[in-house]
Amino acid sequence: MKALIDMTKCSGNARCYQIDQELFQIDDIGYALREEFEVPAEQEEIAREGAASCPERAITLL
Repeated sequence: MKALIDMTKCSGNARCYQIDQELFQIDDIGYALREEFEVPAEQEEIAREGAASCPERAITLL
């Protein structure tokens, strides 16, 4: 699975980071650091939770 983050939608709420701090990396003020990354198979459910927690719906999972 691949995670895509629309950096124009990310508003720095860091809710995804609260779900998993290693998978969803953020900068010092809460904005996503990576636009795209691979999600390991064992973390797919956590990735879904992180994407669902984003109020801007900035995270897309493929």
